This record gives sequence, C-alpha cells and structure tokens, in this order.
Amino acid sequence: MEEWSMFLAPYRQAVEELKIKLKGIRKDYQITSQSSPVEFVTSRVKPVQSIIEKASTRNIPYDNLRAQMYDIAGIRIMCQFVDDINVITDHIRSRDDMKVIEERDYIENTKESGYRSYHIIIEYPVESVNGKINILAEIQIRTLAMNFWATIEHTLNYKYSGEYPPEIKDRLQNAAEAAYLLDKEMSEIREEVQEAQKYFSKKRNI
Repeated sequence: MEEWSMFLAPYRQAVEELKIKLKGIRKDYQITSQSSPVEFVTSRVKPVQSIIEKASTRNIPYDNLRAQMYDIAGIRIMCQFVDDINVITDHIRSRDDMKVIEERDYIENTKESGYRSYHIIIEYPVESVNGKINILAEIQIRTLAMNFWATIEHTLNYKYSGEYPPEIKDRLQNAAEAAYLLDKEMSEIREEVQEAQKYFSKKRNI
C-alpha cells in the first residue's frame, strides 16, 4: 500500500494545483464584473482498486500506468451554459502551464447512452523532491444539466454493471434528451439569466 501512496502522491498534488488554478478562472471573471464560464470545479484521484481493475481490463502493465492511464487524476468543470464549454476549452488550450494531449467531444458526438461532456486530456508537470514528473490528467467540462444526468447514470451503472434493463435504458436516454433540451432553452435566455444574476449579486452585496 505504501508503494501505491508514493505512486499516487504526484497525482494528488496535480489535482490540488489544477483545482486551484481552474477555480481562478471564475475569480478572474468576477474581478472584472464579467459572467464567469465556470460555475464550480471538483477533483478526484482514481481509487487504487479502480486503477487495478482498469489496468487488468485494458492490459496496461503496472510499470506503464503513467503513460497509458490518462484519468488517474480527474478534474471536472461545471458551467451554466453550453457555450461556456468553448470558452473554457479555448482558455485551457492557451495556457502555458499545461499541455493538451487529446480532446474528446461527447457533446457533438453523444454516446449511445445519452452521455454528453467534453473531455480534455492534458500533460501537467508536478515538481517533487525527486524532480519534475509529467502527469496525465483528464478534464471533463459539462453543464449542470449534463452533470446531473451523468451522476445518476454513473450510480445506476454500478448497480447494473452497464447492462441496463430495457426500461431503464430508455428512461436514461429520454432523460438525456430532456437535459439537452433544458440546456438549449437556457441558452436562449442566457442574457436575461446573467443580468438577473448580476442584479441579485449587487443587491446581496449591498
């Protein structure tokens, strides 16, 4: 277990640093009185058991985990509107402190289950006592509606191991479509929502 702790230490450092940096986007927008594309940021390091199971399923040797398993470190960015996702991805691409390795667009290319999200795999350098270690991390960017659906689907996936009864599968797909329509409607009234939020924020500060 000590070996795993040592192996995961730079990943834990990476997610803490990335979480702070990406939260900083929201603060920067607030300082300039602009509506932030970032609603909130969460992070996690994949549990050891999940790493072992995935390595076994994908035939990844343990001595090659750093190079081949890209989602040991995970960051999730939530936003209010679909258009915010493009703003965030452009920002990440422009940064010098992380390098984009791959992008996966599950919004334009929705999964069969109904899953929607935008994934960016980055390489991020961590400074340790033994020198610099380049860590692969996955950043998932999605709206609040997409995240609600994905959270429920993830929970059900544990129960059914991905083999959903037909009725559950249909309901999940219907719910995904409803989430998509919600995002679409919110985008139509984006300006009104943001103006209302600014008004509320000013009133609260007074």
